[in-house]
Amino acid sequence: MPDVNDELAGLRSFLDASPSPFHAVTTASGLLDAAGFTPLDETETWATSVGRRYVTRGGSLVAWSLDDPEQLDGGFRLVGAHTDSPNLRIKPRPDTGRAGYRQLAVEVYGGVLLNSWLDRDLGLSGRVVVRGGTTGSVVHLVRIDRPLLRIPQLAIHLDRGVNENGLILNPQQHLAPVWGLGPVDEGGLRAVLADELGIAPVEVLSWDLMLHDLTPATLLGRSDELLSSARLDNLLSSFAAVDALVRTTAPGAAVRPGVPVVCLFDHEEIGSETSTGAAGSLITTITERIAATATDPTTAAAAGDVARDRYLRALARSRCVSADGAHATHPNYAERHEPGHHIAMNQGPVIKINANMRYATDATSSAWFKLVCERAGVPVQEFVVRSDMGCGSTIGPITSARLGIPTVDVGVAQLSMHSTRELCGAHDPAYFTRALTEFLSGH
Repeated sequence: MPDVNDELAGLRSFLDASPSPFHAVTTASGLLDAAGFTPLDETETWATSVGRRYVTRGGSLVAWSLDDPEQLDGGFRLVGAHTDSPNLRIKPRPDTGRAGYRQLAVEVYGGVLLNSWLDRDLGLSGRVVVRGGTTGSVVHLVRIDRPLLRIPQLAIHLDRGVNENGLILNPQQHLAPVWGLGPVDEGGLRAVLADELGIAPVEVLSWDLMLHDLTPATLLGRSDELLSSARLDNLLSSFAAVDALVRTTAPGAAVRPGVPVVCLFDHEEIGSETSTGAAGSLITTITERIAATATDPTTAAAAGDVARDRYLRALARSRCVSADGAHATHPNYAERHEPGHHIAMNQGPVIKINANMRYATDATSSAWFKLVCERAGVPVQEFVVRSDMGCGSTIGPITSARLGIPTVDVGVAQLSMHSTRELCGAHDPAYFTRALTEFLSGH
């Protein structure tokens, strides 16, 4: 195998640079800019969608490459992933405390493994809206990457049965992080944010802020065969998708039927029903505008019903890969997994299947993704959940239903999903990128 440090350098940098969905979009935009992609503004008229382009909306991004309008005749080749991860988010009136400690009030976002946030050095990241600009407010990214907060666990001396009975955490009562000593400091967080931005506290209007673990992504294991990091679910897939798009559209790459598109959505972990989520209008709006402006919009062929018909015909020829984390078989809990479908790390992408369509995979989409992996020289695995256990879901069923296109749910196998720190095989990200590159290139 190639040197794992070389394989993972870009991914590790992306993970460390992206503690919030907003930072993930900014980091992905930087990768696209460096590869010759140019941003478009949703609020403006597009002269053309031809070229290497991308659009951002909050914590979401859509990027595509269209060298020739005739590519639309091959439909869209979509890869969908998400930028958000389960975490703890700061409340609007955050300053609180008890027993002589200064603390911040937090709210649980998504399906968090709460105990994984205890006794860690935590930073603060997200976006802050301040007064100014032509509209009256300006959005700034904030990333405080120093040990600012900690959620201390109760000592075993005061909870003697914790190892026998399990740790019980009340999200309201037990998760407020400590960040100082003294009486409750009203306006304390606002003052810290103002200091970070070099403005007066009164200028701070609102925020979308979250805690993040400060430990960088790192190789692990006796032979560096594992990767440990925060936010593998699902920044690993987000990076693989963007990296695959850049590779697909590199100078000299062949122009093939079909338009490669990468969609990084926010809010998957809470159901996707937002303006920047997969259940919103983002992907339908952008793909329709791509089709409508692929040629000169002043020509009859690109106007009105003709453009709409061309878009619908393109959808009918489209395919989607929903890229999200997959469960590796846990060695200490093997009985929690379907015995006939054990999933191993460093053995390639995992096709996720569920009879009740919690995943969008069916026989046809599974087959064409297997052929993609075969052409890419990548091993592939198949996952189903035990029949007596519930099954999670992804953006796959949502995207498939909204656009009416065949979709396969796939991902990299990992342990500790939804923990502050997650674990995957060190060679699987490269396998996944190769498979997605093959898919987007339309070979």
